[in-house]
Amino acid sequence: MINLLEECKGAKRIGISGHARPDGDCVGAVLGLQMYLRKCLPEAEVNAFLEKPADIFSEIKGFEEIITDFPEQESYDVFFALDTDAERMGDAEKYFRAAHKTINIDHHLRQAGSGDVNHLDSTVGSTCELIYDLMEEDKLDRDIAMAIYIGIIHDTGVFQYSNTTPATMEKGSKLIRYGFDFPRLIQETFFQKTYVQAQIMGRTLMESIRLLDGRCIAGVVDQKTMHFYNASSKDLDGIVNQLRNIKGVECAIFMYQTGELEYKVSLRSSENVNAAEVASHFGGGGHARAAGCTMAGDYHDCIKSLLIHIERQLDTPE
Repeated sequence: MINLLEECKGAKRIGISGHARPDGDCVGAVLGLQMYLRKCLPEAEVNAFLEKPADIFSEIKGFEEIITDFPEQESYDVFFALDTDAERMGDAEKYFRAAHKTINIDHHLRQAGSGDVNHLDSTVGSTCELIYDLMEEDKLDRDIAMAIYIGIIHDTGVFQYSNTTPATMEKGSKLIRYGFDFPRLIQETFFQKTYVQAQIMGRTLMESIRLLDGRCIAGVVDQKTMHFYNASSKDLDGIVNQLRNIKGVECAIFMYQTGELEYKVSLRSSENVNAAEVASHFGGGGHARAAGCTMAGDYHDCIKSLLIHIERQLDTPE
């Protein structure tokens, strides 16, 4: 296990970033670590870089300070890649590559880390949980605890996914003792939807198709639909989970169009399908029960390609 403060000892400039299209775990980890390092290393400049996260995370301290335009910067003494490897950092990758020391902390299934120093553990449910384990408990405060808690609930589905362990629950219990309004945070950041989000979800569910004798379901949102609702990718959160919640479904596929013959794919599965393994065939990855990738082709061809690997797992369960 690495020592965060020792690794940053003597650093004057520290940068932190995560993956493109940041989710709750990514945002919570980046801002939680930024607050922690600023508190413990007050002489250091600590900057956070991310694509603009969803506004549902705006209550996390430091949200408005996130640098989202990725300007030219002097090389950082230390640069962190959280919840990702270097190749999935988007525009922040240039800072990581130019830094004097790089640190990669991630809980996804990867072959190897991208940093000079790596802390990787795919048995832990979220990167925020990994960050929590690396923090000195007497240095935590309400704001840091809230950021870490938000990340944990988003990557564990509010403690209902199979990546939740007794240790995860214990950490959640310790975090809520800092006094933030955790029921409201769960409702507003995880369950609550805007009217546009509800409309798109309803339309996707209505137009979805069941496959493989009902064991798989697929839904898609094309660019025409996105334009009709004046929606962005952030308005599509939660659709794949709702598809997976349908009785009898072992694997849910949700796709939205990002360009001409290009789709972003999200997968959610039961224990009978390893979603990360399916996604890996198309250059993606993630968790055993939640993964994603980007695919080229028309909608039907992409579905057919995915079904080959999904059906193979369903027909040969572990």
